[in-house]
Amino acid sequence: MRVLGIETSCDETAAGVVGPEGILSDATFTQLEHVRFGGVVPEIAGRVHAERITATVDEALARAGCERPDAVAATAGPGLIGALLVGFSWGRASAFAWGVPFVPVNHLEAHLLTPLLADASLDFPFLALVVSGGHTALYRAEAVGRYATLARTVDDAAGEACDKVARLLGLGYPGGPLLDRLATRGNPSGIRLPRPRSRGLDLSFSGLKTAVRTLVETEPGLLPEDVAAAFLDAVVDVLVDRVQRAVAATGIRRLAVSGGVAANSRLRRRLADLPFPVTLPPLTLCTDNGAMVAHAGRARLLAGHGEPPDARARPVWAPGEP
Repeated sequence: MRVLGIETSCDETAAGVVGPEGILSDATFTQLEHVRFGGVVPEIAGRVHAERITATVDEALARAGCERPDAVAATAGPGLIGALLVGFSWGRASAFAWGVPFVPVNHLEAHLLTPLLADASLDFPFLALVVSGGHTALYRAEAVGRYATLARTVDDAAGEACDKVARLLGLGYPGGPLLDRLATRGNPSGIRLPRPRSRGLDLSFSGLKTAVRTLVETEPGLLPEDVAAAFLDAVVDVLVDRVQRAVAATGIRRLAVSGGVAANSRLRRRLADLPFPVTLPPLTLCTDNGAMVAHAGRARLLAGHGEPPDARARPVWAPGEP
């Protein structure tokens, strides 16, 4: 079964095809229209998705050598509602025209299941850390469609905090990759930043971002690369701490990590040193892409989850919720 996946939850117009043999194609159009604003403008995102989606899907199908998929999956949430509606509506209409099943996909579930594309030996149950620009959460994954939320951020997501700190340091947008590259030249040893704690396993990054702002304003002589390194060390310390405590609490010693921040070099190095198996997707599958949506849709179909009668695009939707 070959499944076409469509992703338009934020500022990536993406489509991909996944079959029994794995990823057959993955086409992504990154919206650079938001760079001059320093962040995503929802109205612009929706308009650009509408302009680019047909060409992006055509490219994915052509690369896969597939005229008509056996099913269509599209991100239905969470995300920007105007952006979601473009891909959801396009995917649903195309599935109807082709006479094939349509599967609405949870964006976070798509990220959560992405490591299975990289490591076929990864089996349930496992802990899943989804860490991106809009979402940071830790889940217990029992099976396709069955997830329990163990922790989530109570304020900024890790990637969001990275973008804001990058702006403080005069870097561009998106800030995460730029901050990561800058930090490779930095020495964090002389800078002390807090490691925020919150209730239970939950995460918090807003206070850390504020601490960096205070540091930059009160000590203007600090090198930006040193500040970047100290900030990223703090973010990674918090994430690794929550993972270790979740392993101790659940007894599950398998971890899958996904989302845009999973591409961060510091985080990948620290996770590789943990005393239990950690699965990380390749860098190309960390950011939003169509292949992850196709894979999640295919997994849901094979598990017996079809299109529910009340399927709709929605800005808020936790993995595992109907």
